[in-house]
Amino acid sequence: MRSTVGSTTPTGTTERPDPSGRVRRFGTAERLVHRATGWLMLVCLVSAACLYLGPLAQLVGRRHLVAMVHKWSGISLPLPCLLGLLSAEFRADLRGLNRFAPYDRRWLRAVRRRWTSPEERPAGKFNAGQKLFAGWIAGAVLVMASTGLLMWFRGLLPFISRTSALFVHDLLAWAIAFVLLGHVRKAFEDSEARLGMRTGHVSRAWAERQHSRWLREEAHPDRSDT
Repeated sequence: MRSTVGSTTPTGTTERPDPSGRVRRFGTAERLVHRATGWLMLVCLVSAACLYLGPLAQLVGRRHLVAMVHKWSGISLPLPCLLGLLSAEFRADLRGLNRFAPYDRRWLRAVRRRWTSPEERPAGKFNAGQKLFAGWIAGAVLVMASTGLLMWFRGLLPFISRTSALFVHDLLAWAIAFVLLGHVRKAFEDSEARLGMRTGHVSRAWAERQHSRWLREEAHPDRSDT
């Protein structure tokens, strides 16, 4: 999906140059999917804490209700993404997240060596860190949903014990909480990135600094990645 200011949209119309110098980064579908998934994940984690931590469990009470909220919020986590597949923009972003370009390896090497310039740390619409995070969290959500269903419907796979499913579920829950805290911390460190997810637009200066390859790919879509 080509979304640079002044480019041709999928409907065949040409966007007018934005006098503010901002670039369209995300459409409505991507923002809604991100927001809905974030809220569901928050409900899932908070309800899990109320079930797992004794002081919180005593404070909140109503364990059966909290357990049902936790179960349904967890099972619903893939739903925003599945609904987002109806959007061509969202499908294009998924393809981008699933594609590890040669310059992504340079981005990871630059992070390890603490290089910061756009030339040393090239990134497309999504940098290598965001791609790794998206792939990891997607896999983690599927495993969490599977182990949760195994505990909820104990006869679903009789050869897998509830204790084993509970162990994997709890261990992965702590890992998800830790990774999400890092994700939120990085988001709060970059107000422009948050603005892009909230409004769909970012400044061209930020895009050139953080995602220089993205602007180049949008301007020259037929060039191969290097």
